[in-house]
Amino acid sequence: MNNYRVAVEEGLNHVSQYLQSQGCQVEPLNADQLQNCDCCVISGEDKDMMGMQDAMGQMQVINAEGLTPEEVYQSVQRGMNQQ
Repeated sequence: MNNYRVAVEEGLNHVSQYLQSQGCQVEPLNADQLQNCDCCVISGEDKDMMGMQDAMGQMQVINAEGLTPEEVYQSVQRGMNQQ
């Protein structure tokens, strides 16, 4: 098990559920939660991320578009191993 804290964009419930099943602590993607998270997962759609870009800083951002939940989790693991 791990203790990764991952912020996940609304609408990615299948990703959230899989990450939780792998031991990740999943938070909603919002500026208030980002400072406490290790990385964030977005849908890849053009969305207004203004107001969150500063909070994201150097955080790993994973674009889930076209990825399975398993592939998203692998990206989270790779990112955490590089820190």
